[in-house]
Amino acid sequence: MNDSASDGAPIQRAPVYQTQRRVEFRDTDAAGIVHFSAFFPMMEAAEHEFLRSVGIPVMPHHESEKRLTWPRVAASCDFHGPARFEDILQIDLHVDRIGQSSISYRFELTCEGRRIATGKITAVCCDLKAGGKLVKTNVPDDLRQRLSGPQND
Repeated sequence: MNDSASDGAPIQRAPVYQTQRRVEFRDTDAAGIVHFSAFFPMMEAAEHEFLRSVGIPVMPHHESEKRLTWPRVAASCDFHGPARFEDILQIDLHVDRIGQSSISYRFELTCEGRRIATGKITAVCCDLKAGGKLVKTNVPDDLRQRLSGPQND
């Protein structure tokens, strides 16, 4: 197991965050299965839940020296099997890598033990400046600790 994420090395461990989501009718296509595009909001919601669970706001609501936010620079999803309306999906979030200014997540979505989809999201740590300008910045050490530490104990 490698926990020294400060050098951008991969982090190897069990999921750091787990959540569940019921498949809504709006998530399905004409065939009655989850449309591939619906997995992206599910992964993003799990990421937001994870960030909140470790005390990191998704979008800062107050003025401070640094207003950190996490825009995505890459996202992918692979479909493995169907999920249908009202199925309960288990979403496992893994922190795969914390770089100098980015974090990469891996997701596994399952239903009753069946793999439904896997995905990846990479987000960059940015300082939100006046006027909405984003400036890439290093992941602060205190946030790095929270992002790489064990969760859901």
